[in-house]
Amino acid sequence: MQKILQIVEKWGGRKDCLIEMLHDVQTEYNHLPESALRVLSARLSVPLTQITHVATFYASFSLVPKGDTRLRVCMGTACYQKGGNRILEALERELKVKSGEVTPDGEFSLESARCIGCCGIAPALVVDDDDVFGKVNPTKMKKFVADIKKKKQAGKQSAAEA
Repeated sequence: MQKILQIVEKWGGRKDCLIEMLHDVQTEYNHLPESALRVLSARLSVPLTQITHVATFYASFSLVPKGDTRLRVCMGTACYQKGGNRILEALERELKVKSGEVTPDGEFSLESARCIGCCGIAPALVVDDDDVFGKVNPTKMKKFVADIKKKKQAGKQSAAEA
């Protein structure tokens, strides 16, 4: 748990930086492990129940491991009406998981979102909280997933060569 102690140190052990610490822990472990929350509780002198409450209040935090690539399909009104449910179903078939699950190899997490605020480009999905794709088509999800895998693989090769 040395990483957790480094995160606490980075934020000066300040209780008012709990959310920032949780973000750092999640970045490090791809979720918030209970053991990490226990270390934060002990180091910050904040009850574990309070830390868990904060961690479960915000949708950006997860207590369960996520895949290396997170796919979130918008199911807000505009996206749903324009086929968001068909996008989600196509991704479930392609990845062979249901919404809320992680592929067995840990490569992808598939989730639905209430609304991502991109109604003008509905239906939309978000990859890794960074890239928003609009006017997506369920028939192109197989190629979409293949392109993501190819991009991730190229990134790994570039990093290995550096």
